[in-house]
Amino acid sequence: MKFPLLASALTSACRDLSETVQASVRTYGKSRELHRIVQGRKLSTFFQPILNLQDGSCLGYEVLNRPPVSNRFPDTEAFYDYIGRTDRVFEFERYCRETSFERFEAARRRLRLPGEDSDEVVFINVHPMVLADAAYRAGETVRLLRRLGLPPERVVFELTEKQAVSDYAEFERVLSNYRAQGFRIAVDDAGSGYNSLQTIVNLKPEFIKLDKSLIRDLHKHEDRQRMVKLLQEFAAGSGTSIIAEGIENRAEAELLRREGIEYGQGYALGRPDPDLKPARFPREEREEVPVCPDSIKAAVPKPDIKPRGRFA
Repeated sequence: MKFPLLASALTSACRDLSETVQASVRTYGKSRELHRIVQGRKLSTFFQPILNLQDGSCLGYEVLNRPPVSNRFPDTEAFYDYIGRTDRVFEFERYCRETSFERFEAARRRLRLPGEDSDEVVFINVHPMVLADAAYRAGETVRLLRRLGLPPERVVFELTEKQAVSDYAEFERVLSNYRAQGFRIAVDDAGSGYNSLQTIVNLKPEFIKLDKSLIRDLHKHEDRQRMVKLLQEFAAGSGTSIIAEGIENRAEAELLRREGIEYGQGYALGRPDPDLKPARFPREEREEVPVCPDSIKAAVPKPDIKPRGRFA
């Protein structure tokens, strides 16, 4: 006697069990990989310069931490997406923060002569809820900076994942604590949606970073230019500085400088690098393309593939 319904149910149950086991194995593998990265300090750290578009000076550097490529984390974006879905966000952010400060100071020492000081600002990406964590407010950051000889006045917390801020009044009180110690605040991705604009209005950051989607081909889009102008007017009235992100050519940089935007960041000004390389206003683009003889074409290196995730 056959029992087709029972057989079908058993097959479905076995399939569900197999998928659950496989998902658990993948999750465990990613967790172990994260542990290996943190314990072995496997993150690679890069610094992208921020240029004063008006006078050509360097404001400072944004610190970008990139994990090693693996089967479990094929790119930076996949890695940070996984971190956000775990209960280890605070632990990883603490590790990132310490690594960023230590490597920034090490890079600064490699660049400077003995006894020479500098005033470059360092931008550190921080999840808003990490700042609100009681353990984070315990003064460990100030102690670390004191050990490294880096004053809080040269540190900017760049807020990411702004949708995590739900109680702006309480978060503003948290930020007041940091501002009293000398730290400054930047809001990332301005112009990319309602959340970023709400965050700007409520938190009144010292820096507004314009999203790269707003800057891309800015010289070709009047609607984007009007949005930049509105944000610039708001910044001027609230004592805030604007940083335009994602500048990839001279035309974008020229328009931003002409419109009075103070700071810029992007591949046209300076690429992420393990050392503190200065930013430079892009040279005038030439129309003529140099001829490359066939005999040396094979020796010409291919351009770097643009990193994703926190390098975007």
